[in-house]
Amino acid sequence: MVSYLKKNWGMCFVVCVLQVAVWGMQAGVQLLLMKCFDAAMQFDFSLFLFWTAVDLLAWGGYFGMGMVLDCTQARVISVLNNQVRQDLLASLADADYAQFHSRETGEYISWMTNHVTQMERLAWEPFFECVGRIAQVFWSAYVLATLHWSLIAAAGVSALVMWLVPKLFEKRMERLGKCHADAQDWCVSRLKDLLGGLDVLRTFGYKQRFLRDGMAANGQAETANCKLKCARGIMSAACGGVSVAIQILSDILIVFLAIRGWIRVSVLAGGSNLIAGVTNGLNKLADLRLSMASAKPYFETTTQFFEKPKAQAQGAQMPEMRREITVENLSFSYDGEKQVLANCSLRFAKGGKYALTGPSGCGKSTVLKLILGWLPDYQGSIRFDGQDARSFTQDQLLGQMSYIAQDVFLFNTTIRDNITLGTPYTDELLERAIRGSALDGDLANMPLGLDTPVGENGSNLSGGQKQRVAIARALIHNRSILLVDEGTSALDQKNADIVEESLLKNPDLTLILVSHHLTPERKAMFTKVYELQPLAALPAGK
Repeated sequence: MVSYLKKNWGMCFVVCVLQVAVWGMQAGVQLLLMKCFDAAMQFDFSLFLFWTAVDLLAWGGYFGMGMVLDCTQARVISVLNNQVRQDLLASLADADYAQFHSRETGEYISWMTNHVTQMERLAWEPFFECVGRIAQVFWSAYVLATLHWSLIAAAGVSALVMWLVPKLFEKRMERLGKCHADAQDWCVSRLKDLLGGLDVLRTFGYKQRFLRDGMAANGQAETANCKLKCARGIMSAACGGVSVAIQILSDILIVFLAIRGWIRVSVLAGGSNLIAGVTNGLNKLADLRLSMASAKPYFETTTQFFEKPKAQAQGAQMPEMRREITVENLSFSYDGEKQVLANCSLRFAKGGKYALTGPSGCGKSTVLKLILGWLPDYQGSIRFDGQDARSFTQDQLLGQMSYIAQDVFLFNTTIRDNITLGTPYTDELLERAIRGSALDGDLANMPLGLDTPVGENGSNLSGGQKQRVAIARALIHNRSILLVDEGTSALDQKNADIVEESLLKNPDLTLILVSHHLTPERKAMFTKVYELQPLAALPAGK
């Protein structure tokens, strides 16, 4: 939280100055009220009307300044919220494959929506209000000090008591705030999963499970929310009770001083409000401190989850591969238990065309992810022209390669934007990619052509069309190494032949293709076909 305030200290300073000014004007209004009361006690009606008019003008200035404060504070909080989102997006972009996939996407969405909303409600707004309340206490105490020393002494005792009381509750509020944040994240992730599988549940007649699990997720989130609100209410009531007791004692003190003749009788008109300014301000500060304490977990989970990649230091770019990729004695296990590769050795020469075949579970897709640098915890070596792949960052490795996954993802935009990813390409390069992916026939039957919306994750396209768009996307970005994981599995034989032939005939392309099955005719077109075999599950460490 502090880092964001420092980064935007100029804007935040303006809001703080406005807070101080607004509360200073409110204290000034109370002084003017005393002036009105003095004129009334003197039975000077003209003077009374004069000070009343001045008081009304002061109130107008107070409300006008308050309006400026509200607008300025709203703009500053908007900037702070967007910076949190920007830092989160940057962390996600910098995260490696394992880091990013260690959590559900629903949780990240919750961070950018629910967490930022909670930061605004529990951190930004309370912080600026804290500044205002401190100013309220200061101005009220300053005016009281000019009236009689005992009033400021009473305010000092009030400040000490109201500062110590919240200490009793601070740790508990932090714990409840963390439980609330975790429950909200789990709820969003669970609901996202249920909504994604609703069609499956309806197909098999399990709508009641959708309702039951959905309400269970919502119930858990609401339970945590209720506990946090109840605890905050109880603690606020305790602080409020102490505040009322202090205010009553202060009122007794003012009456005593007025009876003794040590202060003007007119202090009774505004003095009570000034005492209330001190006690209410301190009471509110106590509540705001608890609020900011409960916001701490949101900042911790959202802004400190990812560590910067170890190889983040910017060095020379990875040189373009000139000879080969070598895989030597490669072994890999998922979570240290499910071993899928053991002492696997492969060689992929520049410009060669290679296929990885074998039954499910033999590690074909894993080999591609290891070459891409997505799974760094392996034994053995992967080398590009003799240089260890671990010496390069994931961004450097991806700068050399394109990857076509079996489950193609498309953005909810046009076919053109899904191919180019928003980068301008010449019509010649775009047409070449479309022909190479056999997408030209599909576009001819679409009235909007390349500007056809694909829908959410390509819902407006068939599985084969989605794969052709993904292949065109890989081709237009002109990487020298192309990794394809069942990239033509959804295509009919004619279009699959067109695509594969285009890839196989490209002399500048190093192709590594995963397939469950290749015909003898197709196998003959590859430089080499590696047939992988599944391994029995081995205990961790074996």
